[in-house]
Amino acid sequence: MIDRFKTVRATAWLGALFGASIAVTANEPTPEQVEFFENKIRPVLAQHCYKCHSTQSKKLKSELYLDNRERALQGGESGPSIIPGKADSSLLYRAVLYKEESLEMPPTRKLPDAVIADFKQWIDMGAPWPKSNEPQVAEKQGIDFEKYRKEHWSLKPIQNPAPPEVRNGTWPRNPIDQFVLARLEDAGMKPSPEADRRALIRRAYFDLVGLPPTPEEVAAFVAGDSSWDQVIEELLAIPQYGERWARHWMDVARYSDGLGGFLDNRGLPNAWQYRDFVVNAFNDDVPFDQFVRWQIAGELTPNAPLSARAGTGFFAVGPTYNGDGGDAEATAAARAETLSDRVDTFSRAFLGLTVACARCHDHKFDPVSIKDYYAIAGVFNNTSIADKPLVTEEVVTAYNEHQNKIKNFDNQIKQLNDKVKKEKREITDEEKKQRDDWTSERDSLRKSAPPKYATAHGLRENGSNNMHVAIRGDLRKKGEEVPRRFLEVISRDKSFSKDSGLLQLAESVVARGNPLTSRVLVNRIWQWHFGRAIVRTPSNFGVIGEKPTHPLLLDWLATNFMDNGWSIKDLHRLIMKSATYRMSSRHIAANFDRDGDNRLIWRMNPRRVEVESWRDSLLAATGELDLKLGGAPTNEILNSPRRSVYATISRNGDRISSDPFFRLFDFPAPRSTSAKRTTSTVPQQYLFIMNSPFFQKRAGALTKRLAREGETNEARINRAYQLLFNRPPSTGERDTGLAFLSQANTEAVWNQYAQALLGSEEFRYIE
Repeated sequence: MIDRFKTVRATAWLGALFGASIAVTANEPTPEQVEFFENKIRPVLAQHCYKCHSTQSKKLKSELYLDNRERALQGGESGPSIIPGKADSSLLYRAVLYKEESLEMPPTRKLPDAVIADFKQWIDMGAPWPKSNEPQVAEKQGIDFEKYRKEHWSLKPIQNPAPPEVRNGTWPRNPIDQFVLARLEDAGMKPSPEADRRALIRRAYFDLVGLPPTPEEVAAFVAGDSSWDQVIEELLAIPQYGERWARHWMDVARYSDGLGGFLDNRGLPNAWQYRDFVVNAFNDDVPFDQFVRWQIAGELTPNAPLSARAGTGFFAVGPTYNGDGGDAEATAAARAETLSDRVDTFSRAFLGLTVACARCHDHKFDPVSIKDYYAIAGVFNNTSIADKPLVTEEVVTAYNEHQNKIKNFDNQIKQLNDKVKKEKREITDEEKKQRDDWTSERDSLRKSAPPKYATAHGLRENGSNNMHVAIRGDLRKKGEEVPRRFLEVISRDKSFSKDSGLLQLAESVVARGNPLTSRVLVNRIWQWHFGRAIVRTPSNFGVIGEKPTHPLLLDWLATNFMDNGWSIKDLHRLIMKSATYRMSSRHIAANFDRDGDNRLIWRMNPRRVEVESWRDSLLAATGELDLKLGGAPTNEILNSPRRSVYATISRNGDRISSDPFFRLFDFPAPRSTSAKRTTSTVPQQYLFIMNSPFFQKRAGALTKRLAREGETNEARINRAYQLLFNRPPSTGERDTGLAFLSQANTEAVWNQYAQALLGSEEFRYIE
């Protein structure tokens, strides 16, 4: 009776929860908010709520529908209970928290902490719920794929447009400039002048290696001793390039050194092998189509090197969920979440589509059916995480045979000791001699044993089965069987028949006829150079994503990229040698009035460097940076001289526990793929600059370096500006510094001065 009362009360409260509350926000949800709802919220509602609160319910409870926005807005038998933007004050959040006995939903068991955290995040962001959200049953065939192929820009075949004619024929340096200038001229605008050489070399260094140039490198470039082309080639040739660009890709790959599923804090001790794989791939300019194959299919790719075994770490270092309790429901829910992560990361990273939004129903906006979701999920359902040897089979065999010999001697010694103990007697001389001989041989083998070979976390094939559509997202409730295949809108329902389907999936992604992959990649590279992409929703090329500002340029770049062997380094060269890239960030009032958001690219966007580059630059400026490459991650990155790419990154259940320093400066949460970073300005950032031991130590190190490299205060000030800003100080800056230091020419005063310079906005920005 008590349990029944609790369920009735909880159901009534849930009616309140959705009463007037999902009148979410006054504005339309953003594409990112829609993705979050479709990926994180709707599947939970479908699995845990639709049985009692949907049009398919045999017996509707509390007059509450949760499968339809309009009916959910009407609520049930109680009043409003979601307060958009205030999860802690919302009854929905209180219900799933299970903190109040009469207010617990779902009534049978508490949701995993990670899911509860998703509901909190959803409410705090305003509880966005897309207006058009009528659930579609799996059997419904309502998507006109051919219409989307003909009409939606990203699904049309990639064109190879000729660079347009422009009136100002002297400005363009390559075809990129013709596409950009043509748009500017049509709008009656002119491009900004070229940046000065100091700004250019600083921009090049931060873009390609994430570090500032030395004063000597700046001086040589400004003097004309080295050309722009030489600077680009030198930077592309050093290993710091791979570290910088690997970190960009690691955002997309939601890299972490731990599993981070439901309440799963286990580490992934060899995740760093995937990180090093990515670093090496960028340094070696592995063609991007091959890079994709190795990350999806690894060593299944024909003629793949041993290092490719680390490639499927792209999936293996992502969240892997385990059922809390081991019962069938928890196990199925955990597997469903793991597959959702695989499909979501795969589709957004490589295709720019949100396929995981079709997990419970056909996609609301894009030509992605629920069958598409389970066709791709079926591929990943035939895999499991495994440790892959990064050496030949001969090395593995030799190591195992050597270890088996050691184990055999251990077993013989143990058996003899057990025998003597069981017989309750002293060991005989003959037995002792035998044991000593075995011990000697075992110890000799231990000394000569080869080191344990390196392994990487990756995917292993373990089947070739298809999946069934999961009714309401519950894998235990099977609907129609779906053959493994690629997206129907691209592949036209051609199924996979070989093994798990990983290799066929990889080949489908990089097929020349796929209109998405090359467009998505060149758009990402453009964003990482300019701060803003041609398509400003880099992981959403679907209907609710933004359209390209320069569609012809995007297609020309994508075609050129494929024609040039999918070389990312060649793409860097093409972009950086353009007049567009070399523009200054100067503010031009007339242009700003017409295009304040710089969509037509009339100037370079001034940008704040990412937290990793900022920290690395602090260490470089003070002379402390250790450029050692690769290896195991560093747990306490603020106490290490190594580059930030080698920091330990973790995700633990519902909280992200990567270094708080990183999170403070907008490092992305590695629970899902990240398309672009935010740039926030909050008081805590300045408190860190003023008060943190890390920053104070850097100021002290800079003071010591300046003392070594300058005889007078004026010389040291000049050196500081060259090291930090790649320019000499102005007369006013020099005089201000001298006046401050004249108060008391002590190390403490110098430390304060150094800290002020290191914490300046100019040090953190590139123009």
